[in-house]
This record gives sequence, C-alpha cells and structure tokens, in this order.
Amino acid sequence: MRSWVIGLLAAALMCTAACGPRDDAQPASTAAGAARAPSTDAPKADRGESADQPDRAERPRIVFLGDSLTAGLGLSADEAYPSVLQRRLDHQRMPFEVINAGVSGDTSAGGLARLDWALDGDVRVLVVALGANDGLRGLSTDELKRNLAEIIRRAQARHIAVVLAGMEAPPNYGRDYAVAFHQVYPALAKDFHVAFVPFLLQGVGGVPRLNQRDGIHPTAEGARMLADNVWAVLAPLVERHAS
Repeated sequence: MRSWVIGLLAAALMCTAACGPRDDAQPASTAAGAARAPSTDAPKADRGESADQPDRAERPRIVFLGDSLTAGLGLSADEAYPSVLQRRLDHQRMPFEVINAGVSGDTSAGGLARLDWALDGDVRVLVVALGANDGLRGLSTDELKRNLAEIIRRAQARHIAVVLAGMEAPPNYGRDYAVAFHQVYPALAKDFHVAFVPFLLQGVGGVPRLNQRDGIHPTAEGARMLADNVWAVLAPLVERHAS
C-alpha cells in the first residue's frame, strides 16, 4: 500500500487542506496556461499553432477535474500537468483544448457540485483526479465512491469518455480505511469500464527532488512525470475522439 510513501505525503497534504489556498468559485485556470495565453489577435504561427489547426477555443475539450495537484499549486499556470499535456497535444497536432478545472482543497463532493460547469462546451474527455482531500479528512469511502460514480455516470450520459486517476489514503485512519480507500478506484474503473491511471503520483510521491518544500505538491519536473502517467492512458482515448 506504499505506506511509507503515503505517510510522508500525509502531513504536508493535511497542512495544505487546512491552511492552503482554496477557491470554491472557479478553478485556478479555466484553460491550461490561460494566465499566459497570447492574444488571439496574433497570427496562429506566433501562438504556437499551425495554420491548419483551429484556435484552441474552437477545439473539442479535455477537462481535468481535480484538486491542488491538478491546479498546479506552487507552479506557474504553464507548469501544471494539464498544461504540459496541452503542449504535447499541440506538438502532435491533436485538435484539443485542455481545461484545467483543478481547485485547491477540493474533495470528491466539491468536484461533483461543480461538474455541470466543468462540462460546459464540447467536452470529449473528462479526467477525474479527485479524492486526496477525502482521504486526508478521513471522509467515508462509501461517500467517495458515490461521488466519483455520479461524476462518471453524468459524464458518460453526455457521451464523454472518462479517465479515472487513482489516489491513496494516508495511514492515519488505520489499515482498514486505507485498504477500503484504495479499492474504490479500481472497482469504479471496472464497474464503469473507464480508462484508469492506478496512482496519479506514481514515481513522484515521496521523491524529495520531485516535490516542493511541502513534500506533496510536485515541482515542474514532477508535474511533467504526472503528465506522463496520465498520457499513457489518455493518448489512446484522444486518438479515438479526435474527430
């Protein structure tokens, strides 16, 4: 259960959940890298877009519904892992706009509450990366499962493909809770037949050089590794939903 890694993560995440910034009204960025987005008056070539590709605002969307790990707490907007994936999509000439719907401190219930807003527009893929704060607060794993299931169910009702990113609970609440928490994600992936990233922080959690001073939020290098973790599962989906 990666108990030594999760133990290291827990203290820093608990501080973030209790003391860190939170914006319940909207995500930190409505689109990946939006804070640094160039003017749409500039030629496409000057904005890093090819002349035969539509503007990002005109493209089908990939939405990342998550917490501070997705929002990129402590990083610039273009360093958060959804922004890394936007650049990868652009480089491979895949016509998608990435929407970073990450909110620091958010729980699965918070993500469900703002789902309709997050799914506005032509959304083709939804990446669900929630649950870390549920685990830190020791919230019911049954509630976690219900919230995530409802998010997936609503997205699928709109014919949106879903990627579910797994998370682990800290050991503070005992082994039974940690095991029950862990089992939520693969069970949902199986029940709803969705693409599955077993652990969002794989290869990053507990590695000091890949995390900021709080010990939990990835550095820019760590965020690129999170992007790799998601891309391994996301790439086949975007190939199928590109048209």
